[in-house]
Amino acid sequence: MIKRQYSIEELEKIANEIRQDIIKMLVEAGSGHSAGPLGMADVFCALYFAVMNHDPKNPAWEERDRLILSNGHICPVRYATMARAGYFPLKELMTLRKFGSRLQGHPEREKLPGVETTSGPLGSGLSQAAGMAYVGKYIDKTRWRVYCAMSDAEQESGQIWEAAMFAGKNRLDNLTAIIDRNNIQIDGCTEDVMPLEPLKAKYEAFNWHVLEIDGHNLEQIIDACNQAKAIHQKPTIIIAQTIPGKGVSYMENDFKWHGVPPGISDIPGEPPKNQQVKIALKELRTLHGKIVSEHE
Repeated sequence: MIKRQYSIEELEKIANEIRQDIIKMLVEAGSGHSAGPLGMADVFCALYFAVMNHDPKNPAWEERDRLILSNGHICPVRYATMARAGYFPLKELMTLRKFGSRLQGHPEREKLPGVETTSGPLGSGLSQAAGMAYVGKYIDKTRWRVYCAMSDAEQESGQIWEAAMFAGKNRLDNLTAIIDRNNIQIDGCTEDVMPLEPLKAKYEAFNWHVLEIDGHNLEQIIDACNQAKAIHQKPTIIIAQTIPGKGVSYMENDFKWHGVPPGISDIPGEPPKNQQVKIALKELRTLHGKIVSEHE
């Protein structure tokens, strides 16, 4: 499939629109996760608009790259990105978490075309991705690649390391995993709850090629994914350093916004709930001091 070539400036604008979509979805739903989806907007924008081979008009295209979302609770970023890419109308985003909606609080494979797996239990996505990559490389012998997005807190799960061992042993060079290294989880900072470092050395010990990047630098994200395509006999893990709540000043780097949408409750030290949405959207409509989006 031939993809349109987007400039970095165009991708930055799309990522910022995705963040605005996330806020509006969460407000309409009255529940959901804020920090993670906002933090991964640049990564998902890069995957759908610059990296993956896929066809929104034919979601079941056999030669498509597969994207597994392991930490399914950040699905608002995937839904918003898919809508922006043309998988379904933007207005459907406002059905997030509603009864009968295709956009549930965790993705359901049989509800929404283009979603590869039903995710919910944390820690299982890398196993699913490694299984798909094994089939693609050794059984079907295809050219499509498998991408797996994971949270950093998931690295506390034993199943992750079983999958990492399997992928390394089988030299799954068609597998690229991306860790959202935002350093928070629902109870606090990862390094306080269960220290993960040295994360790079751990994956290298499991025979992975490891890249560390700024998860908000679109050039670095795209370059890392392209580097992964050139690595032979090893799977690649991209440790993307991100800011949870990226783009909304009062949410950034604050674990309290892990699973809370704006406008629902007063949180000590944060803006009043009746001002939270207004502040968030105003800040997201401005990038580096210039207006990047006019839509309300």
